[in-house]
Amino acid sequence: MEHVVIVGNGIAGVTAARHIRKNSDKKITIISAESEHFFSRTALMYVYMGHMRWQDLKPYEDKFWDKNRIDLVQAYVEKIDSQDQILHMADGQTLNYDTLILATGSVPAKYGWEGQDLEGVQGLVSKQDLELLEKNAPNNEVCPKAVIVGGGLIGVELAEMLYTRKIDVTILVREKGFWSGILPDAEAQLISEHIQSHGIDLRHEEELDKIIADGNGKVKAIITKKGEEIPCNLVGITTGVKPKIDFLEGSGIETDKGILVNKLLETNIQNVYAIGDCAQQREAIDLRKPVEAVWYTGRMMGETVAQTICGTPFEYNPGNWFNSAKFFDIEYQTYGWVFSSRNKKDYEQHFHWKHPDNTKCITIAFHKKSLQFLGINTFGIRMRHEVLDRWLNERKSIDYVLQHLSQANFDPEFYKKYESYIQATYKASKQTA
Repeated sequence: MEHVVIVGNGIAGVTAARHIRKNSDKKITIISAESEHFFSRTALMYVYMGHMRWQDLKPYEDKFWDKNRIDLVQAYVEKIDSQDQILHMADGQTLNYDTLILATGSVPAKYGWEGQDLEGVQGLVSKQDLELLEKNAPNNEVCPKAVIVGGGLIGVELAEMLYTRKIDVTILVREKGFWSGILPDAEAQLISEHIQSHGIDLRHEEELDKIIADGNGKVKAIITKKGEEIPCNLVGITTGVKPKIDFLEGSGIETDKGILVNKLLETNIQNVYAIGDCAQQREAIDLRKPVEAVWYTGRMMGETVAQTICGTPFEYNPGNWFNSAKFFDIEYQTYGWVFSSRNKKDYEQHFHWKHPDNTKCITIAFHKKSLQFLGINTFGIRMRHEVLDRWLNERKSIDYVLQHLSQANFDPEFYKKYESYIQATYKASKQTA
């Protein structure tokens, strides 16, 4: 019986296992050093905040794995012998495979700062990171002050987590607005102001220089590149993530930033595949980045690779870009492409509307000449994925999108609707253009 071994039990690896089982009787083994069972990584923050328990993060009952004949091994893969198809574990065990799927995810990216390995310096990616945070910042007596280095989605999640335990938080971001490398300036400014409204000390255009120890191996302060010393008990590193690929040295598997794959998610080694955060497309798909550390793309890759392994070769095609997140009390959705002010394409034009309460706005990107709808960002207003996805595929115009915007609204009953205000602003902008 063909033995499929999957290294990593995140959304990518587990989705691959589920779909291989649906389509075959192959022997399946999942290896992970992080946790015994698959869990919902995006919900880690809610355990720390007291909204959920650890056991609530498991989407499947424990009996699911035996019922579906998926063997779970809790171990750390230290080395891969791709010639003889053997995995070597850190505890000395070995495991043979016929087909190997690498779904090892990502780790926090560090940039060689002095003091970055001190006790009290950590990221927020894994279950172990959550456990470490409970140790480093259980309350505001043990940890009265924290500094978060870097913005983005993980940075704002960590800030909200610490905020719920009344820990003073300072965030250092390089840009002039929060996440302005991704968001248009008006949206980045809105999010900056919203974060600051919760008492977070958000420092724009500020970077970490070094981390200072207390003499006992623990962090006591950071120094910014402007020379300011900020005392703190915790330093959260949220300057992005990088693929977990260090264990592949000497394996013969080609890597760059991540594990290089083609559109079938095949590596350069026969019967070895890579999916999820650790995979890097040899040729970028559309305007997407070659490495995408996004939950739903990991799930899609898992489904895709399962089809190929089960005899129906299937190219990875994630379709239109979309994502969602939450910045404290403001929900964010994006569909298609809305580039930041500094990365905006020559042909790209933006229409922006903001509510006076500064908690709701939308930005619609469209082609300057053809007026084709290119993408939309929404803050504080929920939109229907299938409607916007269809409009993108059908290449509707911005005029069509604005005229039919109410069809895409997904806010619950009794929520106030804002389409008429948005349409009026757009009409006024056309008249003054």
